[in-house]
Amino acid sequence: MSLRFSVLASGSTGNAFYIETAQQRLLVDAGLSGKKMDGLFKEIDVDPSRLDGILVTHEHSDHIKGLGIFARKYQLPIYANEKTWQAMDASLGKLTIDQKFQFEMGSVRSFGDIEVESFGVSHDAAEPMFYTFRNDGQKVALVTDLGYVSEHIKKTVEDADAYIFEANHDVEMLRMGRYPWNVKRRILGDSGHISNEDSGLALTDIITDRTKRIYLAHLSQDNNMKDLARMSVNQILTERGIDLELHDTDPAVPTSLYNVGSVSERV
Repeated sequence: MSLRFSVLASGSTGNAFYIETAQQRLLVDAGLSGKKMDGLFKEIDVDPSRLDGILVTHEHSDHIKGLGIFARKYQLPIYANEKTWQAMDASLGKLTIDQKFQFEMGSVRSFGDIEVESFGVSHDAAEPMFYTFRNDGQKVALVTDLGYVSEHIKKTVEDADAYIFEANHDVEMLRMGRYPWNVKRRILGDSGHISNEDSGLALTDIITDRTKRIYLAHLSQDNNMKDLARMSVNQILTERGIDLELHDTDPAVPTSLYNVGSVSERV
């Protein structure tokens, strides 16, 4: 088996990402209740008791809401950087010492046959970071919760087979919407979230002929729509001669398990 993954949930109400090989099964974030996490795994027919560990991106509640209870239920190790541990430890409840591990930003760690690289992002958290996953020449990049896409991030995630990439908001919907100005300013700022347009522009710099699939992630429920995100990103890609199918994610419905080794959908 090559890399397979599912975006279990994505959005401001909760985030979770699952990736596996024949040897390893990893969860990234557990931003929904333990009961909902169990339900998501059931929908993709994966037994969470067979997980090998949980990686954490940052301490915001939509990424760690069910982390403590889920880790306790299945006796799973948790991996996060030191500042994230400091920011979230008190909210997780009691964990044993052999469930707490550090995974520092900018480092590479092997989990069985999966090589995981962490990289920093600009977001209003203690030390937020996301991940790329490699196995047998294949690469998957998980990139959300960032105010802008730096050149360092582009270099780290470029030339992946598949992307789970943020397209948080439509700028005009956000500006005209009901949020107070301080919240709008936070979202639009360098430590907030990237727009549909910024997502499309960044993707044009990092995808290659190797790229097979893109999932648009962390869409705002108030300031975006799936159709609008796909249309906006696709327009930018098309203008640059890139024809690649875009896939939705959802805050409550997991994507089907995707085998990275399947036939390319790129035209």
